[in-house]
Amino acid sequence: MTQRPTTPRNAQVRPAIVKLATLLVIAITATGCSSLGKMFGKDKDSEEGKPVEEIYETAHKSMVNSNWAQAETNFRQLIAQYPYGAYTEQALMETAYAQYKAGKMEDAISTIDRFIRTYPTQSNIPYMYYLRGLANSGRDAIFLQKVWKLDPSRRDLVTPKQAYSDFSLLTERYPDSRYAADARGRMVQLRNLMARHEMDTALYYLRRQAWVSAAARGKYLLETYPQSEYQNDAVAVLAEAYTQLGNQTLAADARRVLEQNDPQHPWLAGNWPDYPWAVRKLNPFAGEKSAVDAGKD
Repeated sequence: MTQRPTTPRNAQVRPAIVKLATLLVIAITATGCSSLGKMFGKDKDSEEGKPVEEIYETAHKSMVNSNWAQAETNFRQLIAQYPYGAYTEQALMETAYAQYKAGKMEDAISTIDRFIRTYPTQSNIPYMYYLRGLANSGRDAIFLQKVWKLDPSRRDLVTPKQAYSDFSLLTERYPDSRYAADARGRMVQLRNLMARHEMDTALYYLRRQAWVSAAARGKYLLETYPQSEYQNDAVAVLAEAYTQLGNQTLAADARRVLEQNDPQHPWLAGNWPDYPWAVRKLNPFAGEKSAVDAGKD
């Protein structure tokens, strides 16, 4: 009986490997041309080699259309290709603005600082200080803070203080700038935010019956943030703390000042501070509420 000849196993596998390799070459050729083109500088969307005016116009159109990411990319390409000139100065300013609008506050501040270092006498320096103040003001305005109505005065106050410093510098160095008036208004808001932080701390001490600490914090608020919207609350803190400490002279002085400046303050009727109900904390959508808000809803 004759034995049927058998095909070696390697001989069966080899044609399959060849076919697979052929298919891979075809796929790479069909889909990889554009990537290879970009790799070797053949991207049709690249701004390389274009006149500075054309690149700027492309970036500016992206700004008009609120396409902040594309605008930033185009402006960066302009700066890389044309590191000097009027278009470069304008592109650096608009890069910072695009980053600010895109919520990239850290990048915006970095770009602004670069502009101020490079062009310290440029006519738009007041605007850059103003924009830096806006960026610092918005660094902690996170999405969850807006959704859950978190109290910004209970967050870290480093960035609000930096924003206040930016606006203060603007108003001091450039008092006649077109941005000075708005900067002053924002400084008032930031001062109230920082004063609220101190008031919330003072009320915490009152609740813990730490009368000396509460009085110290109330006094600090009055001295550091005069004319804030929490100044009468600070006086009420002093009145309560001194009353509990048995210092009738200082307590009477605080009461007299409060009666003159805010005769309807709830502390005078024995209804302040009014701490929020503890069960409120169990509702994640209720937002943060402090005794500072008592009688102000």
